[in-house]
Amino acid sequence: MGLLYEMARAQIEDFPDSPLEQAEMLKNILIARATGTSPSDDHYKALRQAFIEDAAVKPLLPGFVRTCRSLQEFWGYIKEQSGNYQGRRAHIYGAFRPLLDFLEGGGRTPADATISDALQSFDAAGIHVVWEKALARRQADPEGAITIARTLLETVCKRILDEAGKRYTDTEELPKLYHMAAEQMNLAPNQQSEQVFKSILGSCQNVVNMLASLRNKIGDAHGRGGTPVQVLPRHAELAVNLAGSACLFLVATWRKDA
Repeated sequence: MGLLYEMARAQIEDFPDSPLEQAEMLKNILIARATGTSPSDDHYKALRQAFIEDAAVKPLLPGFVRTCRSLQEFWGYIKEQSGNYQGRRAHIYGAFRPLLDFLEGGGRTPADATISDALQSFDAAGIHVVWEKALARRQADPEGAITIARTLLETVCKRILDEAGKRYTDTEELPKLYHMAAEQMNLAPNQQSEQVFKSILGSCQNVVNMLASLRNKIGDAHGRGGTPVQVLPRHAELAVNLAGSACLFLVATWRKDA
């Protein structure tokens, strides 16, 4: 970040200095348009272009910013999302959270943008949305983030199996789904002849099994009796990062083999 933001800032009087403030400005422009006022389209276009040309943050931009080249196009999008101002504001706030968390340094890791980009290109409408929800919830809602981490892996496995034409049932648990997807790409441990690959891929299966178990133990999908385990952001960060890395590996392999 730097030159592109300076170029955008030169186009707008009183343009904020920091990328975080610029992201907030972009968000507020869209909220203003979504709630009946007419902010500057030139300001929107300058900010949008600066963020889109920054490889580090482009994957974290809301999808509607990437696709809507003008405020008129955004208006056509946002009015279909909700018929009232409150609903539109909530939609915009939620979509901007991953970008703002990243710019604030809110617990994101160097792999986040890489995983986001790969998952977005794999299925922007589904898998990438799940990943962004997990990122957004790591700090504020660690239990929810752990639940979403499992959902993320399940979604990737099911998508691969769907594209491969392989059937599965609604009762299949994550470890089974992962094993089925791995077998489809010759990634199952029992499909390997080299011991080192057998061990590595066996460890991957174990990680998936543990993620499924972790979600059942301390995620928010089930009630818990007795003394519940305190779920900390670092637990959620571990679960989400492991799930994201596993998904990145699956997606990269599937795109190569498909």
